[in-house]
Amino acid sequence: MSTEFKFIVRMLGKDLNGSRKVIQALSKLKGVGDNLAHYLLISMHIDSKARLGALTDDQISEIEKRLKNSSNLGLPDYMINRRKDLASGSNIHLVGSDLEFSLRTDREREKSMASWRGVRSSLGLKVRGQRTRTSGRKGKTIGVKKSTLARSSEKK
Repeated sequence: MSTEFKFIVRMLGKDLNGSRKVIQALSKLKGVGDNLAHYLLISMHIDSKARLGALTDDQISEIEKRLKNSSNLGLPDYMINRRKDLASGSNIHLVGSDLEFSLRTDREREKSMASWRGVRSSLGLKVRGQRTRTSGRKGKTIGVKKSTLARSSEKK
């Protein structure tokens, strides 16, 4: 059990800043927000004002274990990010690379079905009904390119 301060803490495949408070550091993980981090710390009786690097190795491993298997946390349904999952049919909460993988497979499933959402996401357009007249132009050319003939006629 190490009691020295750790400036970088490795958790769920990501390096977290140990000098940040525990809630803010945990919320840098994909799938963990401020509310879930606060709920987790309360259930483990850890001070939320403590720094992540000041926690013991046992506490860090316990946090990581609970985040991997969040079914035993007793989270309310509104805090779970995968309600009625298509593969399992149950409510699960995914964190980190598992969440990224499931989102990628969801997008690929939508594309293979050729649904409206799949077609829009494959074209790089907005999927959820947002307006695109003036927004959503990231990565696209805006405006008209002036030709060299038009510039030479302006000089005369």
